[in-house]
Amino acid sequence: MTAPNGENSTESSSLATLAPLQAVLFDVDGTLCDSDPLHYYAFREMLLEIGYNCGVPVDEEWFIKTIAGKHNDDIASALFPDDQERGLKFCDEKEAMFRRLVKEQLKPIDGVYKVKKWIEDRGLKRAAVTNAPRLNAELIIEILGLKDFFDVVIIGSECERAKPSPDPYLKALELLKVSKEHTFIFEDSASGIKAGVAAGMPVVGLATRNPPHILMEAKPAFLIKDYEDSKLWAALEEIDTKSGATTTTV
Repeated sequence: MTAPNGENSTESSSLATLAPLQAVLFDVDGTLCDSDPLHYYAFREMLLEIGYNCGVPVDEEWFIKTIAGKHNDDIASALFPDDQERGLKFCDEKEAMFRRLVKEQLKPIDGVYKVKKWIEDRGLKRAAVTNAPRLNAELIIEILGLKDFFDVVIIGSECERAKPSPDPYLKALELLKVSKEHTFIFEDSASGIKAGVAAGMPVVGLATRNPPHILMEAKPAFLIKDYEDSKLWAALEEIDTKSGATTTTV
């Protein structure tokens, strides 16, 4: 059944089928932390400097459509279709600016440490899976105090294909030695949700910044506002109930 807002009204049972749960996979930007405003600021200011869009600042709608969740190779092609080398150099410089901003302004998504404890208490495996450059991903994870939480960090550019291809998520399953039938994903972008769904796993979408209707088109199991959302905790409680215990050791 579908609820009036377009979400699946049986979201809790869609995760309960994963019991006994083995692993939880996370995107990084927009999923662990609210970093998209920093990406947007860096792109807007740097594009303004070079006179992009006839000197008119890009808006958030453009950012969501062109940038959010995408790999830098694709962003470079979108920004400079006739000069990929220039596009990649621009993206590298933008990432350097982003890392400077992140050190001062990074904020975790509400409830992320609560779900972290839930995962740790059940001995589940976990991976960060992102299209971000490794320098960015590792810096964010370290600032958030999650360096020892993740068993592995998978980078899209280090796989044969980045998201929205399923390759990064399939690589995470392989390295963690877990089954897609007992794993789910947290993601905040349409590109990331598509990657997770293509890899054969249910995806809990976070409506951090991207419009819910765009996320729903990518077919997540359900959407949450953040990790405090009651829909998420109802689903996790049902996993526990179906597992027959409050903890699961892998």
